[in-house]
Amino acid sequence: MSLRADEQPLLHDEGEGSGLLRNGSDDIDGLPKDPADREEGSSAPGLFIWLLTLSAGLSGLLFGYDTGVISATLVSIGTALSGRDLTSFDKSIITSSTALFALAASPLASVLADARGRRRVIFAADALFVVGALIQSASSSVGVMVVGRSVVGAAVGAASFVVPLYIAEAAPSAHRGRLITVNVLFITLGQVIAYVLGWLLAAHADPRTAWRWMVGLGAVPALLQAVLVLLMPESPRWLVKAGQTAEARAVIGRVQGSSGSSATTSTILKTIETEVRAEDEARRVRQQARRMPTTTASGGLWRFVPRWLLIDGDTWAALFGVRRNRRALTIACLLQGLQQLCGFNSLMYFSATIFTLVGFDQPTLTALTVAATNFVFTVAALLLVDRIGRRRVLLYSIPLMALGLVLAAYGFSFLDLSVGDGDDGAKPPSSGGGSAASIVLASIMLYVAAYAIGLGNVPWMQSELFALDVRSLGSGLATGTNWLANFVIGLTFLPLMDALTPSWTFVLYAVVCIVGFCLVRGCYPETSGLSLEAAASLLDADDWGVSRRR
Repeated sequence: MSLRADEQPLLHDEGEGSGLLRNGSDDIDGLPKDPADREEGSSAPGLFIWLLTLSAGLSGLLFGYDTGVISATLVSIGTALSGRDLTSFDKSIITSSTALFALAASPLASVLADARGRRRVIFAADALFVVGALIQSASSSVGVMVVGRSVVGAAVGAASFVVPLYIAEAAPSAHRGRLITVNVLFITLGQVIAYVLGWLLAAHADPRTAWRWMVGLGAVPALLQAVLVLLMPESPRWLVKAGQTAEARAVIGRVQGSSGSSATTSTILKTIETEVRAEDEARRVRQQARRMPTTTASGGLWRFVPRWLLIDGDTWAALFGVRRNRRALTIACLLQGLQQLCGFNSLMYFSATIFTLVGFDQPTLTALTVAATNFVFTVAALLLVDRIGRRRVLLYSIPLMALGLVLAAYGFSFLDLSVGDGDDGAKPPSSGGGSAASIVLASIMLYVAAYAIGLGNVPWMQSELFALDVRSLGSGLATGTNWLANFVIGLTFLPLMDALTPSWTFVLYAVVCIVGFCLVRGCYPETSGLSLEAAASLLDADDWGVSRRR
């Protein structure tokens, strides 16, 4: 759906060479911004939006902790589950069950987020994090452990979708990328904490209970955030959509802080209201044209299903029937799928296993260097993503990822490894094994650094691609794509290492990166510095907006 000309305060076609947007004197690295966007956030983010971001970002900490802790857990469990050593299949099922249930939870969370608000989904995710952590810590069999990981997966799926959406809808446009990256920074911090605790507990705690503490401590930040959620306001864009304009104005005013003005708040609010009215009008036109009911719950078995669990059929029609929404979904799913299919989370889930195979004496401590690299370069992304732009960051970093993977494959080719069931130890390395192990570690760190700057955070800015009426559904489906790809990676990594050898497995991931680079170059436009409404409108252009804001 496109806004009519008289309803487009943020977009102006000023002829060839000038792009869609008015150019101003405060362009960010050559990327023009319009006056409304400059008003919305040209100064530094205020204290309120930082507190809001940090409170919501605790979900990222939980996300990172629960994905990182499984690496140390898998090499610490021993025979505590089902009275035997874990096989490669056991490890794959325990790991991939988290992604499978995250995949199921993401679309459901998008429905709940539209019906009940973004904040309530965060609270529900916290409850699931606590329950999942307790189940894991009490596990006595592989089956119970899988159940605990599945509950955590549902929490991760909901949180990974709703937190970037919530931050994007609340943040000033000039700082939206940076603030969403804070959530990714929390994810990497959670991974670092997981590795540090895993190393300390494995070294100093009772080996029979150390892994239980590793997984059980995930309940602590979830309980903290559950309390903070009660103090957090709802997303202003959701409030406008729900008809609570006064509450939305208050939230926008607090986000703007002392640097904002009543006029600025009114301008931002009017922009959101304009889009909501235009989308409502477009929805009515489509419904009348198709003569379809306004809800799918009109009778039969549907009457026993709560209304908030059902998506208005017209929302699906708007997502798949309107060109710019369809394109937004394509780009968001591409980036989310690429983020996982490049193989990164295989390192997060199995890094300790990999470094055991390579021959390092302290694999968990070695894996910590990978998590620390991820954290440090996510901080770099925090500083660069709004200044350089999302598109450029990806185009610069993905080739470096491919290079790191190829170098890792080269290093693995000198090592004689065994990844069979019940054998997590490496055979004595062949000649040159010590230097080969160093090549593997250095190349993986290069790969992780490039990932952290680009693919690690840019896909989570997906909500800025979607119009408001499909933002929740589109983001939920894109996040579901992430977890589907995550499930595939978690389930297939160790079998691929067995079947293809580590070298060819990493080469396969490098090929995925190269294909992804070509696709990003062809269809992902630059959205940094734009309001959500203006960013979504870029995709109306025939070239998907790529040439408008290089």
